Amino acid sequence: MESDTTVRRKSSALQKSGDIPDRRGNNGRGSGKKKPEVSLFLLSEGVAFVLLLVFIGLLCGLVRLSLQQLLIGKSTGEFNAVRARKHLERITGVGPRVMGSVENEVLTVNYLLEQVEQIRSESTAGPHAIMLDLQRPTGSFSIDFLGGFTSYYDRVTNVAVRLEPKDGAQHFMLANCHFDSVANSPGASDDAVSCAVMLEVLRSLASLSSPLTHGVIFLFNGAEENVLQASHGFITQHPWAKQVKAFVNLEAAGVGGKEVVFQTGPENPWLVQAYVHAAVHPFASVVGQEIFQSGIIPSETDFRIYRDFGNIPGIDLAFIENGFLYHTKYDTADRILTDSIQRAGDNILALLKHLLMSEKLADSSEYRHGNMVFFDVLGVVAVAYPARVGTIINYMAVMATFLYLAKKNKGKCGHYLRDLALGSCVALLSWFATLLSVLIVALVLTLAGCSMFWYSHFSVAIALYGSAAAAKILLVHTLAKNLYYGGVRRVELGELFFDVSLLLWCCVLLCLTLRGLCSAYVPMLMVAFPLATKLLLSSHFRCRGASVPYAVLYLLGLTLPYVHLMFLIWVVFEIFCPILGRSGTKIPPEVVLACLVTLAIILLSSYFMHFIYLARSSRRVLTILGSLFAVMLLLVSSGLIFPYSSDPDRPRPKRIIIQHTTRTFHTLNGLVEHEDSGLWINSCDYTGMSYITPHIPEINDTIRTQRHDDLPFGGFPGYLPLPFLIKKSWYLPVPAASPKSPLEFRLVSKQVTEWGTIKMSFEAKGPSHMSLYLRPNTGVSLSSWSFGNNTPQSNFIFYSHGLGAPAWHFWLEIQPPSEPSAEKGLISVAVSCHYFGEAHRTPQLDALLGRFPAWSFPSSWVSSYHMFRY
Repeated sequence: MESDTTVRRKSSALQKSGDIPDRRGNNGRGSGKKKPEVSLFLLSEGVAFVLLLVFIGLLCGLVRLSLQQLLIGKSTGEFNAVRARKHLERITGVGPRVMGSVENEVLTVNYLLEQVEQIRSESTAGPHAIMLDLQRPTGSFSIDFLGGFTSYYDRVTNVAVRLEPKDGAQHFMLANCHFDSVANSPGASDDAVSCAVMLEVLRSLASLSSPLTHGVIFLFNGAEENVLQASHGFITQHPWAKQVKAFVNLEAAGVGGKEVVFQTGPENPWLVQAYVHAAVHPFASVVGQEIFQSGIIPSETDFRIYRDFGNIPGIDLAFIENGFLYHTKYDTADRILTDSIQRAGDNILALLKHLLMSEKLADSSEYRHGNMVFFDVLGVVAVAYPARVGTIINYMAVMATFLYLAKKNKGKCGHYLRDLALGSCVALLSWFATLLSVLIVALVLTLAGCSMFWYSHFSVAIALYGSAAAAKILLVHTLAKNLYYGGVRRVELGELFFDVSLLLWCCVLLCLTLRGLCSAYVPMLMVAFPLATKLLLSSHFRCRGASVPYAVLYLLGLTLPYVHLMFLIWVVFEIFCPILGRSGTKIPPEVVLACLVTLAIILLSSYFMHFIYLARSSRRVLTILGSLFAVMLLLVSSGLIFPYSSDPDRPRPKRIIIQHTTRTFHTLNGLVEHEDSGLWINSCDYTGMSYITPHIPEINDTIRTQRHDDLPFGGFPGYLPLPFLIKKSWYLPVPAASPKSPLEFRLVSKQVTEWGTIKMSFEAKGPSHMSLYLRPNTGVSLSSWSFGNNTPQSNFIFYSHGLGAPAWHFWLEIQPPSEPSAEKGLISVAVSCHYFGEAHRTPQLDALLGRFPAWSFPSSWVSSYHMFRY
């Protein structure tokens, strides 16, 4: 960098010789001859690259540090995480706890009852009374989750514990968790650890020396994995439910880590304020709430039931880290750190204590309306303010931006606005070209059979797609700088493209604010902080140009919005990457991941466009990025990077579902038309069986099956209505299984009603989990049935029952066509039975499971499919 005296001499000489070009001549373009630059105004390529690299690296380090720092400060000591871990180990020690199994209905329930009784006996001298109730509800409801289906449950289990002052309480908080698990998983994080935390929170509250103002109900529900059945049974049937004013739900979508508040409400902003005020270790995001409630993530929690059927507000918390192990055999107690249990316990205990002493719980009507903007900063502090205040702040940021841009345009006869519009077009063109280029790479890798390479090597995806995206953005702007803006001073271009970034973020802010989204606070931060920074540095920039001090101060001004943006990007990848490993064979995951990485690069690079035009060159950076992309592409396309891992410290299993099923198809007169048996195999990810075939040659495309649209649910025993999982499936013939409790199904009665419909009553008896599929023939419609509110809403009914449940009775009312077909009948009814646990294993199933590689996780059970025509 030359001295100021030298530069002034050069600048004066250039002005005398007429070598400094007009700033606006020829519509922002030069006369064709490139003019020399004043070196003081520009950064060297190496300095600019190193500064940006260090900046991004420091932000990544801050985010990573905040995520690993589970506990900030000392625990209050009121919650005992060591004792909670013992509960966790005892609950998971019984093995998978499928609803209806002895492990779930007897062993786990008995342990919970034993612990609650012990807590009650220890706290008899205290100011609180504890009541215990074991509920076995029966009911049904419809839900639009997974495309919509109806759920029917019989004698599911709820362990409800009521803690209140000895003189009683009128208003109650509800704390909810579930102790059941999916088949073949210990369910430590989902959701045994929450049960362990709740037991210790109950103990801590019961041992308080002074009474609480309100009461609290701890609900340990035993049928959440059966699509939220037990919570529905409590909130719609239990007498205590009428006194519940708000709830806290403890869930998991990963294994361990931090529990995040990912949805609240509906409305009732006082609940968010309570969390922000009380949480010892805050971790919350309204962005997660709006993403989750948009339906993009194929998941639901008991929050949905309490909100829709109980009409009460609440807070939903979940562990989201390491979702690769969610619902697998790796969800074990030893993977959950004691510090993770401690922070969850500290937060839940502090939140409940705050709410149970709050006047707002007794009468929240005046605090009911409106939403809250809420987020935390690196887990250190939480910020929350009403959405209406957020709207005002957002519009203030928009107005400040327009005033800033209007001042720049003053006296320039619209030339500045024209340049701003053209610069915005260049930026948008660079983003469009980048997305298109990266998507082409993703499609090529998908067609080449290299999909999912990033599943166990995420950094490779960042290196491949990230380098391609960054290089494309840089290339487009370099071409624009050299070809279109060749005669414009670089400092002016740098200034212009800062304004372009500011304008584009302002447009996003305005759009989200007009749509009423609380997530608009993110673009607000990306407008307010850079604008304030630029205004503070404007005089320095005019005098010294793009000096190193200016660049450092500029990046420091971006630190807060960028570190928060990077944290949100991490959350998105933490959630969506594992989901892509269980989203079926229909959606190409490369396309989704490539879009996410590209979007992240676009967002992060927005204010870095300023540096592209202030740097003297970009050839070396383009060379580095291009070389990195080429190396990564060769590495990925060569097949050297394997998607899955069986590393005990960092497993990334391939998920497969295998059912040893027997299928029986009946004719209209009740005779068996066709019967077969086999192992029905479904891949949970896009790679299908391509990685499994070398290990088990029998599972190849010669045994691929096709979905039969003329049969209920395609002719196969789907557990839940998940068509994306059966788009590609394999069927390997084997001898029939003979499970205990085979299906007993019969038509009890059939009669014509006075209004011309046909009412058919059925009886079914079988295992604890059954699915009913209905397929009315052409011209036939369901007019009524015995489920829910008697109005048919889907053709899929999911049924489950606890121990000692009677036979399942239901009826259908059918509107026949004007000319019924004697050959096809009115309706096809199929029932699938699902048998879980070691008692239902078969030699054929065990033999196949033993051949699967260690890096796979085949979830397996025995099932049957029976189809009847009426």
